[in-house]
Amino acid sequence: MRPKPCSSSVACLPSNASCALETGLSSDPPMNAQLSALDDIILLSNSDCHSAANLGREATVFDLDEKEFNYDGIYENLKSKNRKKISFTVEFFPEEGRYQYDGHADCNFSCPPSESKKYDNKCPRCGKPLVLGTLYRISELADRPVPRADQVAPHKHLVPLRETIAASLGVGKTSKKVDHLYETMVAQRTEFAILLDLNETELSLLSHPKIAAAIIAMRAGQVELTPGFDGVYGKVIIKNSENKKIKKQEKLF
Repeated sequence: MRPKPCSSSVACLPSNASCALETGLSSDPPMNAQLSALDDIILLSNSDCHSAANLGREATVFDLDEKEFNYDGIYENLKSKNRKKISFTVEFFPEEGRYQYDGHADCNFSCPPSESKKYDNKCPRCGKPLVLGTLYRISELADRPVPRADQVAPHKHLVPLRETIAASLGVGKTSKKVDHLYETMVAQRTEFAILLDLNETELSLLSHPKIAAAIIAMRAGQVELTPGFDGVYGKVIIKNSENKKIKKQEKLF
């Protein structure tokens, strides 16, 4: 039996809900903004701790002065719901998770909630029940449509650096080549500085023009998303025209 999808990030809130909640990897601010019950609660993004390599996949960026830069300072700002102290959250692309869409892995079928309801939540290929995903749960809980960008808490979607390097070079993220480039880059600057702050020239000097171009494209949201379903991981492909150009040039030699 396959596990049911986790939708804790937008689950029904207890009556004694705190001033802040952690949203998890399965949802992002635009998804959570569809539930008005979350309006009075600060939503934080924190990474999972399944492995050291995944630390920082999600994070909350605070804007604190020196006196506040400690546990008590962070706690007091959260307790007072001071949203001005949160610059933005770093978000995983939730589509990459294993239960974003509804689907049936045995039939390699997936679809958004609107289609699932048309199929009476059954696989149109075999008739068995679909495994309903996070988006379906949100559609059940939502009491308003997807809000405009200016109505959503500040956030940035990032692809982890190892995955970005691997995608740029067309190799697996666990390859020795990726390991070497990753370690070389983070020895000079932090991964967040690389993914968020450095310009394309600085990135090229730090690594390779193809990697630099991919990071810039990722920041601009130039990605192709294939949502995961029924235990099958989704895919995030960075649309990088510069990489295609370089690959074509390499073929000439």
